[in-house]
Amino acid sequence: MRPGLNIRQAHFPGRAPIDAYGNGGFRFADMSHRGSLLCLPSGIHGWEPADPAAIAAQDLSQVLVEAEGIEILLVGTGSEIKRLSPALRAALREAGISADPMSTGAAVRTYNVLLAEDRAVAAALVAVD
Repeated sequence: MRPGLNIRQAHFPGRAPIDAYGNGGFRFADMSHRGSLLCLPSGIHGWEPADPAAIAAQDLSQVLVEAEGIEILLVGTGSEIKRLSPALRAALREAGISADPMSTGAAVRTYNVLLAEDRAVAAALVAVD
């Protein structure tokens, strides 16, 4: 008997630039991913914020776990810029992380530049259509 399909949480164990975004997903490292992403020092992870219009601290719990390796967090909030809540900003600041919300397209471009400069950057990217 053949084993069934094994679905695992999406994870790419490394850092890679984002090659493309749109159509509800991203392309990176010769792969594609449908949905949102967290790009962290531990790798690129599939991510599902509870409410993409209002990202909360619990949505970024893995960012806080890896805070030691992150100085800048780029938050791609979709096609429009959305502010981060004061509580989320305070949690990130307490962890020593500067957070910059921007459109997902701007976050992808900025992430790629900072990654190429070998900066301690992470990104939380909400997928756009």
